[in-house]
Amino acid sequence: MDVLNPPNPPATVEEFRDRLAAVSDSLPRRLRQCADHIAANIDRIAVSTVAELAAGAGVPPSALMRFCQIMGYSGFSELQKMFREAYAPGFPDYTTRLANLKTGGAGSPSALLAEFVEAGRLSLETLAKSADEAALVEAVDILATARTVHIIGLRRAFPVASYLAYVFEKMQVPAMLHDGVGALDHRHALRDGDAVLAITFAPYSVETVAIASDAQARGLPVVALTDRLTSPIARASRAILMVTEVDFGAFRSLSATLAMAMALAVAVGSRRK
Repeated sequence: MDVLNPPNPPATVEEFRDRLAAVSDSLPRRLRQCADHIAANIDRIAVSTVAELAAGAGVPPSALMRFCQIMGYSGFSELQKMFREAYAPGFPDYTTRLANLKTGGAGSPSALLAEFVEAGRLSLETLAKSADEAALVEAVDILATARTVHIIGLRRAFPVASYLAYVFEKMQVPAMLHDGVGALDHRHALRDGDAVLAITFAPYSVETVAIASDAQARGLPVVALTDRLTSPIARASRAILMVTEVDFGAFRSLSATLAMAMALAVAVGSRRK
């Protein structure tokens, strides 16, 4: 392939990997550094800036931009957009989900119960096998030593956030739930010594990402409870707890997420005692 006149840009992560493998050996030194770093950090493209990736590769940002162009993209923004869309797929609206369930003949209450129980079981088994013990320990250390734990989780994550606020209250752990009621923004309540527990899943909550980013900018530690390392809050977080929920009919349960939240809350309460 002529790297100076590449064809259309890769439209999927798999196509990107194939293109990367095809051009790597023919690249000059600095662009080869870009290729090597990108290949080793595929999961960071969606959440990193040009400057961060360039620094990791040990090249100036202009070299990384040139690398993107050789790969077929107009620039880094187009490359990043492809990765963000690939790692944060949208879900159909609820009307479509219900219609699909009826079409598939899975609409009876007993059948739905059986399917959701199975989805929850698979989610819990996956969590048991994939849980990052080091990340969990770090998250407990951060929250147990925080003056106040600020909890933010909206939309689908709200039941998890409100449960954590409830349990922390019962265990006398100072905590504040940022619930977004009245579109009020309580970021001014963050103080030195506090920590943020941010919970969001694809499609990610803009408000949750904003609070996590603001906390990081102030030098406060952030613990993320999310579904992917490429989640927008991952870059702002010191500890990342990943939970993947198995869905049925595009309806995702919270079985594994609540199990992780319970373990986290009880561990933090025990540590503070």
